[in-house]
Amino acid sequence: MNQTWLILIAVAVAAASVFLILLLIELRKTAQVLRDTLRSLEESTKTTLDELQLTLRSLRDVSDNLKEVSGNIKDFSGTVRDVGQTIGQVNNVLEGVTSSVLIKASGLRVGVKTALGVLMSGLFKNFFKKGGGQ
Repeated sequence: MNQTWLILIAVAVAAASVFLILLLIELRKTAQVLRDTLRSLEESTKTTLDELQLTLRSLRDVSDNLKEVSGNIKDFSGTVRDVGQTIGQVNNVLEGVTSSVLIKASGLRVGVKTALGVLMSGLFKNFFKKGGGQ
């Protein structure tokens, strides 16, 4: 019986040894696959980070360009506002000149009418005083 136990123990140790060897082989394969996966992931991450840095630089350049363009638009709108104010001032001056010319022309017309009326009245008085054209 002693021998039977020894054989059973030997078989159990052999089976456990085979199982452990197979387990170690599978663990080694898994570790190799995991190492390859991590290498691939590292390379992919590095490439992605490089592209991300380029994208961020491009975004920064676009942002700087937008700031410059908005500054130019502010300058342009200020210039347009100044031109509008200048046109308004010119319009006011022209209205003043036009109204002044119209007032002077109206006054001149009234003056000429009055002068002609006085002249005609004086001529008619003299004409009728002297006897009607003899």
